[in-house]
Amino acid sequence: RRSRHPHVHPTSIKMAKTIGIICTSACTMGDHETGAWFEEIATPYYLMKAAGMTIVVVSPKGGEIPIDQGSMQGDFYTEDCKKFSDDAEAMALIKSSVKLEESHADSLDGIYLTGGHGTMDDFYANPMLHSVIEKMYAAGKPIGADCHGPAALVKCKKPDGTPLMAGKKMTCFADSEEIAVGLAEKVPEMIEAAFRAQGCEFSKADDWHPHAVTDGKIVTGQNPASSKPCAEQFIAICA
Repeated sequence: RRSRHPHVHPTSIKMAKTIGIICTSACTMGDHETGAWFEEIATPYYLMKAAGMTIVVVSPKGGEIPIDQGSMQGDFYTEDCKKFSDDAEAMALIKSSVKLEESHADSLDGIYLTGGHGTMDDFYANPMLHSVIEKMYAAGKPIGADCHGPAALVKCKKPDGTPLMAGKKMTCFADSEEIAVGLAEKVPEMIEAAFRAQGCEFSKADDWHPHAVTDGKIVTGQNPASSKPCAEQFIAICA
């Protein structure tokens, strides 16, 4: 059969892909101080870099990414987090992220939506981000989303107008985990329940255990512990 890229010279298809790691710009969710979850940036960053990808850090507002202080402490502050903190090149990316634009749907080869409760503010209700996701989905480009990153997918639609995740296998930060961290009353919506109501095929591991799911060109992860399998499955669908 003919190449899907008849106008592209075959050798150029093998070039490194440019991936947007999309992070929240929100340091609060209502009156709760939060931000992006550090491991969910650091782990995918190093896995994608090792896979030869070019990484652009993108956020709704651009500029410095606020990091949830909870993700800088104890066991949450993983080896990848420590490595990232000491990596001037990596830190420069999250100190001066690129502002999200509609054009990213065309310029990026794929997007990876990181988590942290800040996303429940500026991923969940963000028409431009939803538009970029919908365009990338329609174009068959890979989309990854871990933990609260899938909050960006709740309001997205397929080209036929039905919910993006309806009928798809997926996971996200589980409602049981939201209750466990005491933020069930603070989030605008319990996202697991929202996706189930849309008719997705939802699955989860026990709370805080790694779990990632691939369905076509969409990969979702459950929680911070899922950073590695979610990023690995995302890299696999980028091939």
